[in-house]
Amino acid sequence: MAAYAVVVRDGQLLLARSRDEHGVAEWVLPGGGMEHGEDPYDTVRRELEEETGYLVEVTGFLGVDSGRHTLTGRFRRPVDHHALRLIYEARVAGGELCHEIGGSTELAAWQPLDAVPGLVRIGLIDTALRLWRERPAEGHLKAALG
Repeated sequence: MAAYAVVVRDGQLLLARSRDEHGVAEWVLPGGGMEHGEDPYDTVRRELEEETGYLVEVTGFLGVDSGRHTLTGRFRRPVDHHALRLIYEARVAGGELCHEIGGSTELAAWQPLDAVPGLVRIGLIDTALRLWRERPAEGHLKAALG
């Protein structure tokens, strides 16, 4: 379980940058894993402060992203991993932009919304932006027709 936030200000999206398992830099949505017993609302606020330096006010719940992936586990055995990610909308309420030290991200920055498609990024950003734009009443995106 994890909680993330879409924070848009003046046509820009707040993102963080991390490195994948191969060391490639990629943009991610600020947020992250819940601690045992932690409310996801508190998770998203804590994670955004850790990764970006900002104190945020959660202004809405956008939806859920759920996915299964096979990961390499202990002793190289495949592990069926189920990721459940809660996506909130938030606004900056205080703090100053800074980069996380010793954490999962290395940089925080505002990116123009129209530049996001050209960034090296994780798919969750696209999902979260669709939730933010479409605001489905049920909090779940319909599969794209293809």
